[in-house]
Amino acid sequence: MNAMAPVPFGWMRAAEAGLTFRRISDADLPFLARLYASTRADELAPVPWSDEKKAAFLDQQFQAQHAHYQQYYPQADWLVTMRAGEDIGRLYIERWPSQHCIIDIALLPEHRGRGLGNALLRDLLDEAAAAGKAVSIHVEKFNPAMRLYRRLGFTTEEDKGVYDLMRWTAAA
Repeated sequence: MNAMAPVPFGWMRAAEAGLTFRRISDADLPFLARLYASTRADELAPVPWSDEKKAAFLDQQFQAQHAHYQQYYPQADWLVTMRAGEDIGRLYIERWPSQHCIIDIALLPEHRGRGLGNALLRDLLDEAAAAGKAVSIHVEKFNPAMRLYRRLGFTTEEDKGVYDLMRWTAAA
């Protein structure tokens, strides 16, 4: 990496891990739908539906989630995460006056567990700490990434049923 090249958003760890970002466009919707489906694959594996029915369900769920996010987080950064020019994930984050809200962060299965999420999350925590803000995220209770969030210092603030509302606050 060229030391003089600007790092978008100042996320140095993510840049060192080879991650780059771009704002989503309508052309990204098929990729984002596929990424969303990958996050639900294990959950739907035991469901006795045909592949076609699962695909239709996941597409409907993605469309509903996408519309909800766009409506309720209008000022968010909607980012596709890339590595070596390949789309590998998404990061949706909104910076409120009181906190930074990670709306969603996800990587394709073949890119999970390689330290990429850790690098990006640590950058996000550094950014929030520099602004004097906490970070919040809703995490499914059985999401394997829960271990990472806990290692990084997130704590469960509220039980929301399927999700935990988790918060990270910088050390004083």
